[in-house]
Amino acid sequence: MDRLREAVAAIAQRQEEMFDLLQTLVSHPTVSPPARNSDTAQQVLTEELQKLGFEVDRWTVYPGDDNIVGRLTGTAPQKAKSLIVNGHIDVAEVGDDAAWTHPPFSLTRGEDGRLYGRGVADMKGGLAASLFAIKMLREYGVSLQGDLIFQSVIGEEAGEAGTLVAIERGYTADYAVVVDSSDLHIQGQGGVITGWITVESPETLHDGMRARTIHAGGRVLGASAIEKMAKILAALQDLERHWAVMKSYPGFPPGTTTINPAVIEGGRHAAFIADRCSLWITVHFYPNESYEEVVKEIEDHVNRAAAADVWLRENPPSFRWGGRSMIEERGEIFPSLELDLEHPALAVLQAAYEQQLGHAPAVDMSPSVTDAGWFAHAGIPAALFGPGELSQAHSVDESIDPVQLVQFAQIMAVFIATWCNQEKIEE
Repeated sequence: MDRLREAVAAIAQRQEEMFDLLQTLVSHPTVSPPARNSDTAQQVLTEELQKLGFEVDRWTVYPGDDNIVGRLTGTAPQKAKSLIVNGHIDVAEVGDDAAWTHPPFSLTRGEDGRLYGRGVADMKGGLAASLFAIKMLREYGVSLQGDLIFQSVIGEEAGEAGTLVAIERGYTADYAVVVDSSDLHIQGQGGVITGWITVESPETLHDGMRARTIHAGGRVLGASAIEKMAKILAALQDLERHWAVMKSYPGFPPGTTTINPAVIEGGRHAAFIADRCSLWITVHFYPNESYEEVVKEIEDHVNRAAAADVWLRENPPSFRWGGRSMIEERGEIFPSLELDLEHPALAVLQAAYEQQLGHAPAVDMSPSVTDAGWFAHAGIPAALFGPGELSQAHSVDESIDPVQLVQFAQIMAVFIATWCNQEKIEE
């Protein structure tokens, strides 16, 4: 305990070292899109992890974008609890930086005392502070019996599911903390999935044939795919209203479950009847729902609406859901995360917070989505807990309170040292 107290005190005393690491990470413009640009930043973290005694696994997810996972094997890994600390290295695009008061890819301390730079809140601040907390634990000789796994993944900003790839590679633990922006709230989240609904005619008709498809006696069973998509749009709006009335979840405003018709693409030329139309939708759902369940609800509802239409009955819509990259596939999935309020790791995290800040943390729901849902989807208990206000994420002049970075690092140091030294309970 004395060593842990010394490590926690050192986080505040040596905080400039943490800010230096954050400055290095911010200086690498890992913006996504376009992505394919994170390797140099990942090299920084690779070297830091290796200095701390981690065994590092690094592999390419996309050219120029590697995942890195460091494992610090505990002194008694079969007996003690393991932990994943997870964050993403990519940051939101900047575009024209003329509106920025401070340079986006340099860490700047403003006159208000806050630290400015792209990614400080979302979420290089969480990565740097977590790693610095671990460094202090190592330097001050705090032993961990359980395995500690540190993940810096790619692609979160573009739905590229670097965290899913790490899970598929076999990385698991007794608990996971995603250190994305939560303003030091301990959070669960709803989910998001995108999908494409396509209506397609088996034949292509000249615009001059329209009269024969819509007027009495024309005897041509044809239709505009754009007009038929309008019927599907109406059906989706009906379902969205039904969800708003019938579904709810604590911590979310009524009607948070939404179906957004984001993009529509159809037709080929003014001289043709549109023979194809595709609708790109974004669907938000609650923490107690899976994207598989939500997809089935939508398809069932749309197919029933199509069955009531003479033409759509014979030419039903097709569906393509999700994807592993908004860049490569124009599709993404963020599974939901329902917090297990009785999980012992949550109690340990709450206690670490209260020990450092003197009051209980807020335990609530994020209004956004993060990679945390992938852990829940894989059956790994998890929570979202990180520094930085969500309002700063993706913003011009993105900033973070340095005091909160120090507090977060101290809480994480206590949490890691406590959780990774708890004995596994045989089931």
